[in-house]
Amino acid sequence: MGSIYKRGKTYWIKYYRQGKPYRESSKSEKEADAKRLLKKREGEIADGKLPGVYFDRIRFDELAEDFLADYRINQKKSTVRAERCVGHLKREFEGAKATDITTPRIQAFIEKRLAEGAENATVNRELAALKRLLNLGARQTPPKVDRVPYIPMLKENNIRKGFFEHGDFLAVRKALPEYLRGFVTFAYKVGWRFTEISTLTWAQVDLNQGIVRLEAGETKNTEGREVYLDEELKKVFIEQAARRVKAGKLGPYVFPNHDGTSRIKDIRGAWGAACIAAGFFRLEQDGKKTVKVPTRLFHDFRRTAVRNMVRAGIPERVAMMISGHKTRSVFDRYNIVSDADLRIAAAKQEAYLETQMGTISGTIADFRQKQGETGGR
Repeated sequence: MGSIYKRGKTYWIKYYRQGKPYRESSKSEKEADAKRLLKKREGEIADGKLPGVYFDRIRFDELAEDFLADYRINQKKSTVRAERCVGHLKREFEGAKATDITTPRIQAFIEKRLAEGAENATVNRELAALKRLLNLGARQTPPKVDRVPYIPMLKENNIRKGFFEHGDFLAVRKALPEYLRGFVTFAYKVGWRFTEISTLTWAQVDLNQGIVRLEAGETKNTEGREVYLDEELKKVFIEQAARRVKAGKLGPYVFPNHDGTSRIKDIRGAWGAACIAAGFFRLEQDGKKTVKVPTRLFHDFRRTAVRNMVRAGIPERVAMMISGHKTRSVFDRYNIVSDADLRIAAAKQEAYLETQMGTISGTIADFRQKQGETGGR
């Protein structure tokens, strides 16, 4: 049960929601105005609403700005991706009331994006951004979103099939800054993870023996491993050592950052520019702008190294050891079969069958012999 009281000349009201007291000024010196406000608030509570919060005044644009501000304040690495997602969402929801962002309208957005040729995974990232955006609004004090609608997600194949043919790799490597070229060469050949390479120190390298070691605990699968360097990789490591001495910056990392002061931490800018320069990109709409989005990932080197080792005839057990795959199921996900592999298989089968020309199986030979003996009856 609510009550009315005065502070100075102004009437205030007091009411309860879920056992918690709320006090609010009527901003009036008339008791009748306070009574009307109290009745309104108690009616809102009876309807299950938060008293005094007008959700229908909140627009998508305000929620989007709060969402991006949260990314910028917390310096999240995926801020650029979040901005791109919001750009796509704005095309459907800009100016819309938060209360009008309903499941049917979200489904209409999905249909439009798919009609534009967006991949399921891309649309799902945008839907995830919308969900986070609305949840952030609901968690604010006072809340800006009353209820977060059901947001359907699309089924997607999460097994990425990206890899580099050798010419693709050379084109991207050439477009990268010099300090990254040895880094990506090592990734391309051995398939180690980004962090495993970026944190690699000279203490883990035996140049005389041509061995690089990762100790147990330094890897994702907690198992140590070692790799023998081929001639190209030996040259890479020798050049890295010479560059280190020449620069006079004797840091611990084999592949330091551009100024040699620390390890490589983030190559997304250089990587994206190199992929675009090499022609590996797709066009996407970012609001009113058309932007180039790289279609190769650094992690594609991992798939590529596995595939190349299998192509070269290296036993799968050894390839798993080199690349650091602990289980066969995960290894198989990286052992991608490409169109080129299928063409090679077809050529090998044709070559094999040509060697069999003129040979006849025992069963057919026996049949033909019997046919000859019986006169073909």
